[in-house]
Amino acid sequence: MMNLVARASQLVNCQVQQVFNAFVDPAMITRFWLESTSAPLSRHAKVTWHFMVPGAVEAVTVDEFQPSTLIAFTWSGGLKVHLEFSEYAPGRTRVSAEVRGFSGSDAVDQVVNATEGFSVVLCDLKTLLESGQSPNLVRAKAELIEGSTASAKGDA
Repeated sequence: MMNLVARASQLVNCQVQQVFNAFVDPAMITRFWLESTSAPLSRHAKVTWHFMVPGAVEAVTVDEFQPSTLIAFTWSGGLKVHLEFSEYAPGRTRVSAEVRGFSGSDAVDQVVNATEGFSVVLCDLKTLLESGQSPNLVRAKAELIEGSTASAKGDA
């Protein structure tokens, strides 16, 4: 059996701590990725994330939490996500997302979707932190997903 992995990374022109905190702080993560979160991420936290796609909700369990270095968590469906943060150069941060645990006959499609999703999230994050304003890439993608879901239901 093949172990499929979704990967995405981005270079952000900000300090590592600032990029890390964007994922931890509810006031920040809701500016580029989530509609809402029940609590900040922290060591062994269990939080509920409401995504921008209506009805998309995930229970998140933090498995590892190393400030300014790593956030590893498991989604309710068993997918394991690692967000790694490292200084690329002074004032520049490499943030990488890696998702594992895909299964089923549509596992390859899941990997493609996760790669695309995290790429959009990281690009939105980059623009927010560098300019102070989200380009709403995640929100636009959520709108497309919602529209295609509604369209598919109408075809049934």
